[in-house]
Amino acid sequence: MSGRSRALSGILGALLMLTAGACDVRPGAGDRPLDGLRIMVPNTAGGGYDTTARTVARVLEETSTASDVQVFNLPGAGGTVGLQRIVDEWGNKDLALQMGLGVVGATHVSHGTATVEQTTPIARLIDEPGAIVVRKDSPYRTIGDLIGAWRKDPAGLRVGGGSSPGGPDHLLPMELARTIGIDPRKVHYVAYDGGGGDLLPALLDGKVDFATSGFGEFLDQIDAGQLRVLAVTSERPVAALHGVPTLKASGIPLVFDNWRGIVAPPGIGAAARRRWIDALTTLHGSRQWKAELTRHGWTDAFATGDTFKAFLARQDRAVAGLVAELGLN
Repeated sequence: MSGRSRALSGILGALLMLTAGACDVRPGAGDRPLDGLRIMVPNTAGGGYDTTARTVARVLEETSTASDVQVFNLPGAGGTVGLQRIVDEWGNKDLALQMGLGVVGATHVSHGTATVEQTTPIARLIDEPGAIVVRKDSPYRTIGDLIGAWRKDPAGLRVGGGSSPGGPDHLLPMELARTIGIDPRKVHYVAYDGGGGDLLPALLDGKVDFATSGFGEFLDQIDAGQLRVLAVTSERPVAALHGVPTLKASGIPLVFDNWRGIVAPPGIGAAARRRWIDALTTLHGSRQWKAELTRHGWTDAFATGDTFKAFLARQDRAVAGLVAELGLN
């Protein structure tokens, strides 16, 4: 594996756990459920952030941790419009942003004024490996078939992703291209902001030749036989995708994982930060959340507070370096 791939996958894959502390009583464990919480999704409905946020909201309600959790979408500029909104909401203790690697990458490409460092880190929730996906009638039956065709005509094959430049669905094919000897500058990448919500019909309609995204967004179509996964980007095979090889097992030395977490506005104070952390700690320990991890094929990567803050800082540095190497900044 290249130094770049090791550095990125090591940072993305590190499971940094923080034990719940301070408060003996968690929300929902006899306490009155929290009320008035809102989670902002920085892209369109149907994508990975949207799915994660709505799952979080539902489980918070199912566990009586919170009531009437509102989820709303504010798409734009790879997630940086939502990031700017959360930074501007100084002291708003009831608002949080569902975000992840894509938002971190977008800040280094869009040159906006808001940064992840300005937010209040709450919790990292999950990791999700990427997948190389084609529609059922694709001529590419294996990852080897696809790589062979791509090498012959790098600009001719259209690769779709649910990320703007700098996001995980964009960085993945660029790293994959580099790993197999294709100049990333020749890759014909088509961005569909919002993930599976916009990318799925484009893939099914043949507007792109293959997609690189989190497989969890396509599980229904994969199970229905409409889509075929050629390979996953994790270190090990994914239980939800029986028989699908990893890139490594296919002779391609690349591991690449995405992650998702929640941040709050700056200036909310220690008590409000603890309220959010306690609520998500209760969620993380619930059987309902464990069932959702299995259903979506997500990997538990729970980390809170200062541990998540340190992770975000390392991510920011690593992604900044990768974006610079790719000439995207």
